Amino acid sequence: MDYLTLLSVLDGTVRTAAPLVLAALAGLFAERSGVVDIGLEGKMLAGAFAAAAAASVTGSPWLGLFAAIGAGILLSMVHAYATVTHHGNQVVSGMAINILVAGLTPTLAFAWFQQGGQTPILQSGERFESIALPLADTLGGAVPVLGPLYREVISGHNILVYAAALAVPAAAWVVYRSRFGLRLRAVGENPSAVDTAGISVAGLRYQALVICGALTGAAGAYLSTAQGAGFVRDMTAGMGYLALAALIFGKWRPAPTLFACLLFALADAVQIRLQGVAIPGIGIIPVQFIQMLPYVLTVLLLAGFVGKAVAPKASGIAYVKER
Repeated sequence: MDYLTLLSVLDGTVRTAAPLVLAALAGLFAERSGVVDIGLEGKMLAGAFAAAAAASVTGSPWLGLFAAIGAGILLSMVHAYATVTHHGNQVVSGMAINILVAGLTPTLAFAWFQQGGQTPILQSGERFESIALPLADTLGGAVPVLGPLYREVISGHNILVYAAALAVPAAAWVVYRSRFGLRLRAVGENPSAVDTAGISVAGLRYQALVICGALTGAAGAYLSTAQGAGFVRDMTAGMGYLALAALIFGKWRPAPTLFACLLFALADAVQIRLQGVAIPGIGIIPVQFIQMLPYVLTVLLLAGFVGKAVAPKASGIAYVKER
């Protein structure tokens, strides 16, 4: 593999990792508060549809992003109402959201746009465009090794990619350095102690799920208005579940979760590069087999290499205030 091919793979890794990072951080806030949220997949899909539909109607990707965040928060509030207020089963609620959104989004798309369950193709100006960082072209041609790395891998992404990169240190600061983060971690470990201190457990969990919904909505908006050019049925393709796997692999901490997202994204970038390429001694591997690589990697990492992953103690357990 030559250097330019390597840079191409790394560039694809960064682009693929962005929605995974946003969704995994969303899961981190939810599960740190003690609420399991396997509905990340459905929220991402709803965000993708809302963003594409709003951007198509208004011509503004920013309004699409706000619509996606609103859709994600709305579904998070449904999850919170079922699990925090009424102490429902968190796994069942998350799966219900996934199933509901998988059927509802193409139905709404068909009803509103009459294009076979998808939204119209977004034109230039209706999508988030790539941003060339200062001196990218100059340094790319003048400085060996680092110049092309800066031009091809660091520069040239849309604003949501850079937002995802900044979200990791921001999430780490909120979780480990802020008062809200201290209370968030406490309610995920021992909600009774938090309640005894006079802090509302339900209030904290609602706040965590609002953040979760906003981040998953943004992740969905990335898929339809930045990486893609519109909404199509099931376009998340299991990325919400991969984000959950990355969260477990990262042991519910921001930096290791980022590493896991990059690893899964690298596997996806490699499988795209390998499609149709003859491997010496093997030949051309069937596309379907190559497309399994990210998911096989996920199973192997979670089954054999992640080690002991200890979730927050109160995760998945509804809190009932003692009377």
